[in-house]
Amino acid sequence: MNILVTGGAGFIGSHLVEELVRQGFSVRAFVMYNSFNSWGWLDHCAPDVKGKFEVFPGDIRDPHGVKVAMQGCDSVLHLAALIAIPYSYHSPDTYIDTNIKGTLNVLQAARDFNISKVLVTSTSEVYGMCEDAEFDPAQSTMVYGPINKPRWIYACSKQLMDRVIWGYGMEGLRFTLFRPFNWIGPGLDSIYTPKEGSSRVVTQFLGHIVRGESINVVDGGAQKRAFTYIDDGIDALMRIIANE
Repeated sequence: MNILVTGGAGFIGSHLVEELVRQGFSVRAFVMYNSFNSWGWLDHCAPDVKGKFEVFPGDIRDPHGVKVAMQGCDSVLHLAALIAIPYSYHSPDTYIDTNIKGTLNVLQAARDFNISKVLVTSTSEVYGMCEDAEFDPAQSTMVYGPINKPRWIYACSKQLMDRVIWGYGMEGLRFTLFRPFNWIGPGLDSIYTPKEGSSRVVTQFLGHIVRGESINVVDGGAQKRAFTYIDDGIDALMRIIANE
């Protein structure tokens, strides 16, 4: 099977590319073009998969490039997205263009090429704040579930993205929508040299521990959050790929 992985340069995408290669798939990783010729996390991929996959530099917002990247593929695993919350505060347009229009480009190309398997990674953020939800999304077996108030433009863009996907599904496109909670695991962030303003709570806590500092608990510690460990998430994605 020839598989296109959009967002292949990201934390999740790079791990998925590595596992697909190990399982014998022919993989084309769609990465964001840049003048540094950097492939993100794939620059440091495992030695046993290095050089065994194709890299397609492009821009998910460009429908022409997306169609070229998808030529000859049997499946597309769409992970490309903007996720950083602080960046969305001052540049919301990029989230609409990338998360909604970029997904639209993937769906349209998949329909044009009659792609048999389309998997899109969404987010638990489509459920809104868990504290405000009328149900516990972590325990939900509902196909879609209620949509709650989005916490920021990122969540809003993902809610709209999901609606677009369901619209294509109503028109006959076969798809799988995957909604993980926060991803964690080795390599996501450095616990030794944290960046200013990092919003990843697990990284922050681990950093406090290794530096011998107290963990800062806010709002009484009553918050609830589920996390997806990278190995478990990739295992889930591989099971979805194998499930007909």
